[in-house]
Amino acid sequence: MELPSNLLSDEASPEWMNKGDNAWQLTAATLVGLQSIPGLVILYGSMVKKKRAINSAFMAFYAFAMVLVCWVGWGFRMSFGDKLVFCLGKPAVALDEKFLLGRAFLGYFPTATMVFFQSVFAAITLVLIAGALLGRMNFRAWIMFVPLWFTFSYTIAAFSIWCPEGWLAKLGVTDFAGGFVILLSAGVAGFTAAYWVDPRSRIALDGVEWVQCWSPICGQHYFSSGHNSHACTATSLLTWLLLDSFFLGKPSALGSIQGMITGLVCITPTAGVAQCWAAILMGIISGSVPWYTIMVLHKKVKLLKLVDDPMAIFHTHAIAGGLGGILTNFFAVPKLCRLFYMVPDWEKYLGLAYGLQNDRTTAGFKQTGIQLAAMLFAIILNIVMTSIICWFIGLLVPLRLSDQELKIGDDPW
Repeated sequence: MELPSNLLSDEASPEWMNKGDNAWQLTAATLVGLQSIPGLVILYGSMVKKKRAINSAFMAFYAFAMVLVCWVGWGFRMSFGDKLVFCLGKPAVALDEKFLLGRAFLGYFPTATMVFFQSVFAAITLVLIAGALLGRMNFRAWIMFVPLWFTFSYTIAAFSIWCPEGWLAKLGVTDFAGGFVILLSAGVAGFTAAYWVDPRSRIALDGVEWVQCWSPICGQHYFSSGHNSHACTATSLLTWLLLDSFFLGKPSALGSIQGMITGLVCITPTAGVAQCWAAILMGIISGSVPWYTIMVLHKKVKLLKLVDDPMAIFHTHAIAGGLGGILTNFFAVPKLCRLFYMVPDWEKYLGLAYGLQNDRTTAGFKQTGIQLAAMLFAIILNIVMTSIICWFIGLLVPLRLSDQELKIGDDPW
């Protein structure tokens, strides 16, 4: 029996390509891209006073555009290409037809689709970092920061954790959709950069609300395991509201937004490799631990009070992302890991809970060590690289706008 003509392979639709997979991969990438452009551009511009709206929105707009150019110029192959060193690929362009039309290193779609899909995740990482710097960073400094941080921090984390040739990937680290590479990295880098840029003036502080109301990971979760994402997010939101009601006397819309974000961030590395009951438990944890760090620790820890983080990127992304990475180790189901990774040595992807249950305790604790090592690697990498980059840029241009510019407002220049 012959296949219908539309299912026959040809030069434009090779035998290895699954049209459905390709179409959905492109759709998911578009959804993630929309979170940055126009999503975060509009958000950043709308949450500051009018005199700083252009600067804030343009930081996100510029970051998205610059990362896409860097991505095809050298970033994709530094993140997913041939190994240069244990933590980085060889820089090369991702522009020629022969390379883009070949099969991607993973999945049943062309490399062109993979380049596009991964580019929007790289871009939104920089856009998230911008949220920690709104209202006072010199735009000239931001112009230099974006390509430098992308090249010397993001590509290293992506290759190490996501690329099959990366040292942490070979060990068996589990990061389903960017808990370490995107969210933990953005939270730590944003907090570190905010430390170097210095706080806003008191006048400027009046114009920015402590608000986080976007979901930087929705698109990739529609690509993965939506029911886990929704279960964790809803539970986290409700947990936050209960804590607000019990300790602060009443629930708040702002609290529900914060709980929503921490739930989405926490489930990111786990979404496709854990069961739904585990996602609910993760929602309880992601709704309570970041609540405590924002409402209690932030007022007591000197460093947290010193750093001006207007979007609370550290709490909602670094803390919640780190929690997600640790809990992934505990709740990862061997069968789901096998279905996701599709590699011969899939047995190494084992949650500690299942290791204890199946008399593989040693393997479970080994996976714990790998997850902790990946988290520590992402934290140290971003603190060191972000500090060096900010120091270097500070030698050339001021990192922070002057008090006069903050008072009167500024255009992007």
